[in-house]
Amino acid sequence: MAELYQVLEAGKIGIFESPTGTGKSLSLICGALSWLRDFEQKKHQEEARLLETGTIPLSDGTEQPPSLSSSCKETPDTPRPAGEPDWVTQFVQKKEERDLVDRLKEEQVRRKKREERLQQIRHNAQLKYAARRARQEEEEMERLLRLSREMLAAGAEAEPREQLACGEEELVLAEYESDEEKGAASGVDEDEDDPEEEHVTKIYYCSRTHSQLAQFVREVQRSPFGKDTRLVSLGSRQNLCINEDVKTLGSAQLINDRCMEMQRSKHEKSKAEEEKPKRRRQEHRAACPFYSYEQLHLLRDQVLVGVKDIEQLVALGKEARACPYYGSRFAIPAAQLVVLPYQMLLHAATRRAAGIRLQGQVVLIDEAHNLVDTITGIHSAEVSGAQLCQAHSQLLQYMERYGKRLKAKNLMYIKQLLYLLEKFVTVLGGNIKQNPNTQSLSQTGTELKTINDFLFESQIDNINLFKVRRYCERSMISRKLFGFTERYGTVLAASREQPRLAGFQHFLQSLQPAVTKTPVTPVEEGEAGVPRLASPLMHIESFLAALTTANQDGRVILSRQGSLSQSSLKFLLLNPAVHFAQVVKECRAVVIAGGTMQPVSDFREQLLACAGVEAERVVEFSCGHVIPLENILPLVVCSGPSSQQLEFTYQKRELPQMMDETGRILCNLCTVVPGGVVCFFPSYEYQRQVYAHWDKSGLLARLAVRKKIFQEPKRANQVEQVLMEYSRCIKCCGQAGGTVTGALLLSVVGGKMSEGINFSDNLGRCVVMVGMPYPNIKSPELQEKMAYLDQTLPRGPGQPPPGKALVENLCMKAVNQSIGRAIRHQKDFASIVLLDQRYARPSILGKLPAWIRDRVEVKATFGLAFAAMRKFHREKSVLS
Repeated sequence: MAELYQVLEAGKIGIFESPTGTGKSLSLICGALSWLRDFEQKKHQEEARLLETGTIPLSDGTEQPPSLSSSCKETPDTPRPAGEPDWVTQFVQKKEERDLVDRLKEEQVRRKKREERLQQIRHNAQLKYAARRARQEEEEMERLLRLSREMLAAGAEAEPREQLACGEEELVLAEYESDEEKGAASGVDEDEDDPEEEHVTKIYYCSRTHSQLAQFVREVQRSPFGKDTRLVSLGSRQNLCINEDVKTLGSAQLINDRCMEMQRSKHEKSKAEEEKPKRRRQEHRAACPFYSYEQLHLLRDQVLVGVKDIEQLVALGKEARACPYYGSRFAIPAAQLVVLPYQMLLHAATRRAAGIRLQGQVVLIDEAHNLVDTITGIHSAEVSGAQLCQAHSQLLQYMERYGKRLKAKNLMYIKQLLYLLEKFVTVLGGNIKQNPNTQSLSQTGTELKTINDFLFESQIDNINLFKVRRYCERSMISRKLFGFTERYGTVLAASREQPRLAGFQHFLQSLQPAVTKTPVTPVEEGEAGVPRLASPLMHIESFLAALTTANQDGRVILSRQGSLSQSSLKFLLLNPAVHFAQVVKECRAVVIAGGTMQPVSDFREQLLACAGVEAERVVEFSCGHVIPLENILPLVVCSGPSSQQLEFTYQKRELPQMMDETGRILCNLCTVVPGGVVCFFPSYEYQRQVYAHWDKSGLLARLAVRKKIFQEPKRANQVEQVLMEYSRCIKCCGQAGGTVTGALLLSVVGGKMSEGINFSDNLGRCVVMVGMPYPNIKSPELQEKMAYLDQTLPRGPGQPPPGKALVENLCMKAVNQSIGRAIRHQKDFASIVLLDQRYARPSILGKLPAWIRDRVEVKATFGLAFAAMRKFHREKSVLS
């Protein structure tokens, strides 16, 4: 906590490692919020002194009147125009200082009003329901007015002339007027921040999953800061939406687009009512009933009053009949602690849409062991041949149906999109006019290109992808296209163009029936829990955005897999620092924290150094574990019971003698280890191969005498059931006694069990790592990444090339995550067995977490390792 406080105070970048069970979350909360409390006190004291005395401190500690001092925004070295008279300089300085004092006074007034408002809500529950009653009355009035208008319209107007099916007007693109360089429009996002609220200094805390964020919020509630901290939990529309009609869309992209469309409808509604068009008035989608300025601001204040997680926020929104997504965003400026997922902070466009401003703020990134991969994944994109063909066919039919109603610029951009899609299919070796499922490619294999080479080969280097990308964002064409295909069945019923479109419908169904079949009752589909797939154009928009990355920072992978539908184009980001640099540059301080951060060279070199962070600004801190030295036994085992050297390389690991030796080692370990043993293999394929060999050789039956055997499932929805049965078996065996002393769980490094699963106490008395899980060195993506690092990063004296170091680091990160599943609290104990003589290398041992590295023992023979295991577990079993 003291080290964290100093990092925040000095405005540095911290890499913090604290093993699970050592109170990492609570330490981050207390250290960071203590600093924020002290920072706010100092700031308020300085403001009060400035307003009272009208003086600004100089660098030497003396004071001077504002009329003689420089403004807080300009240093004494700020250049002035040559020959400018002194009285002009003094006048400008005085004006700047008066403006500063005025701003401080306004800020104090706003802060006082906010505190009074929140205090009223804390002590007067009636205020919580006053606005809700007003909103209900307003909704009832609107409903009656709408019914009255409909009745008048039905009686006074004749049957309108219909050219399109009912409801189809909303599918037609609005006129696209502007090509000027403007910020990407995001519906109502530009004017949603409360103009009276300024962003106070705050801490942004992010983690990987919503469950980890909820756990952190509970820790804040239990901490000494739980009552006084203004905390806001942010989430996606998919997690926070309370409009059932929108939630049933399932897909996150569709929910986002529908929500923004409904907000746009609300803003345009007043204009539409004021104007009296001579043509038949178009039907507009109803505005969201949960988006009300008054209700949202009431919800904002309720959010700031007490610490709430996502589930509590949703419940509060339902009670107040106000949108939790926008209500939480309105609360960001005044919040002291903002809790949010990785993606919302690390993706610039998502940050802007959420109203997050990082200038001068503090960012804490927890569970950051995979931060480099996360940034790479967020900014990479892949589209299949089937998606390209489907998007082209949908867009072509859309243009044919509505072309006469579209303005010239819409048609121009649609034709550009069609051209791009056709060229993407051509570069894969396919034909856009044929069904991709039945279309075989003459060339197969993987090809990797720079962005510029890909653009030239595809013959699209003459198209401004920045403008095309901006058009897709602002026109929401993918949403319109999805609506067109979603309602296709009903369109056919009312249209005379059925023969012309029948082929299109058949083609879409052959590609992806789920997209084109319009359900009879959409509500039932939502209740069944089957998410509706987004338009393929949505995926292609992400790919187009990726192609606007700088040429040297990314590559395009062309994967040709026999048929066009299985082939794909993938953008690979090589330099994640280009996106992290903005975070580091804007923030006052950034802290990257995790239970196992080793090896940290990835963070220093690939993220921080490449982002332009000076080495002096980076602080590393690693604390030991809270368990006693005698509660852990990490062993490197170099040979098996029959003296077979253990080296699980790709060439040797599939040998029968290696698989037999592994089985014999586990048989021996299971005789001395009580409770649960978790054994990690490098891949699903190798685990399956070893299991089949043991079954054939009889080793599986020998293992089953001591432990009931479980295997990690490939499907995520089966993980919980396997874990429950594994836990139940260990508990029953411990109570019943007998020859079966627990269970053996065969897992996979990087699989469902290697991260986020808690094997505490008897669930994980021993963790076994079979071999070293090196990534596939033949992967084109990995080879390109290695080559990129070799070219861009300096090679230290006596150090391996950066590309080779990357491979080792990826391997050891996976190992560290897997062996970290055991030892989850202070009184826990476990043994860790690393089966491969390569673990004994100093360069590999140095990449283990410090609390394991300092205690690891290298055993040349299995006899020595087995004796140490038997002694360790015998002593621990007696004590427990």
